[in-house]
Amino acid sequence: MSRNSFAQDLFLSFYGDDFTGSTDVMEALSSTGIETVLFTRIPEAHHIEQFKNCSAVGLAGISRSQSPQWMDDNLPDVFRWLQRLNAKHCHYKTCSTFDSAPQQGSIGRAIETGRTVFGQKQVPLIVGAPQLRRYTFFGHLFAAYRDQIYRIDRHPVMSQHPATPMTESDLLVHLGRQSSLSSTCLSFDQVKALLEKAGNGHGTQNRIPEQQCLLLDVYDDLSQMAAGGFLHTFRKSLGPFAVGSSGVEYALLQAWKKAGLIGATQQISSPKELDRIAVVSGSCSSTTANQIEMALSENFAGVPIDYHALISGQGTELALEQAVAAASTYLKSGKSPIIYTARGPETVTSAQTASANIAGRHLGSLLDRLIREHQLERAIIAGGDTSSLALSEMNTYALTLRHPIPQTPGSPLCNAFRNDGTQLEIALKGGQIGKDDYFISLRDGKLTA
Repeated sequence: MSRNSFAQDLFLSFYGDDFTGSTDVMEALSSTGIETVLFTRIPEAHHIEQFKNCSAVGLAGISRSQSPQWMDDNLPDVFRWLQRLNAKHCHYKTCSTFDSAPQQGSIGRAIETGRTVFGQKQVPLIVGAPQLRRYTFFGHLFAAYRDQIYRIDRHPVMSQHPATPMTESDLLVHLGRQSSLSSTCLSFDQVKALLEKAGNGHGTQNRIPEQQCLLLDVYDDLSQMAAGGFLHTFRKSLGPFAVGSSGVEYALLQAWKKAGLIGATQQISSPKELDRIAVVSGSCSSTTANQIEMALSENFAGVPIDYHALISGQGTELALEQAVAAASTYLKSGKSPIIYTARGPETVTSAQTASANIAGRHLGSLLDRLIREHQLERAIIAGGDTSSLALSEMNTYALTLRHPIPQTPGSPLCNAFRNDGTQLEIALKGGQIGKDDYFISLRDGKLTA
């Protein structure tokens, strides 16, 4: 696809390493007036035509749960497709908690691949996003959990992630285990000095450190504004390709506003309250466990599903049929079922950390069946990897923003465009995202702060 497939030049193209992270980017852009479409696969021509007026284009991916070999086989074609869009910026989107490992979801390998495809010597890296309560300070990552801020290696959830636990807060040390590329951290003062020199007309390319990865500290409004100014100012000299969380978008939005490139935010109509929705969860997080617990007291109904049966192939069909039958009974009685594989980390089995791919696909097929059989208008998938794999089984080719959730940014309500011509409202929730009333507020349509 060439950029001429769209009615105007694109502000940004992006690839999300999982589906929840991809909707995070879409939320940041669309809620600020930059109309964005998120495709679930490289689109056909008739799908491109449907969204030709969009100013940003994304591709939701699954690289966060994949091996370096998978990345070598798949990311070059993805990056070349994004490059052909000729957007002002191109972003490889990582989780804001930066959880990754040398053998799974390697951010280092993604940087190496993108750097090669785009022909860049240096790649900017932005992870901090105060809007999501994620902060980088002198290269160390901090993240919120409830009312506390933790260094990421002491975070109650992310330090114990079942697949990619974060045991190192220094992001350059963490990245160094995944790539041999040289790296450095640019403090707020360093970035500010570079921008001041550029503003005074002095050449700056030879003043930017020569390392191949440039991590920019972001911990408040001023440092975020500086980071956005850096990406905007040095795009032509460094290249369009950048890596990081939705902090990349939040930083660029600051720069675009300052440059007068974007205007007032558009009003978005509120979603209606529904009597019932359906939820599937493959999340092992204590955050999701708390959300399930609260929802069960508010006319939701829990439907545990045998995880071992899902992944082993032994008793799979029986487990699925039992879950469908129980969920259908609840839906007919006006309750909202939550089909879950775990209720917090204490219920996780050793097999559960290694077989999320199979389970996620089964949960997606199950949810798709409930939606069709009960004509559901809204649904939720909980779990980052689960969301990516489940949605791939739901005949969905694109997502747009239905409504942001200001009190818990990062997992908005989306419009899902399905291959059968129908639309569905759906939210994809990362394990550590959301307040305790997340499921309840989405059912009731109460998404404003």
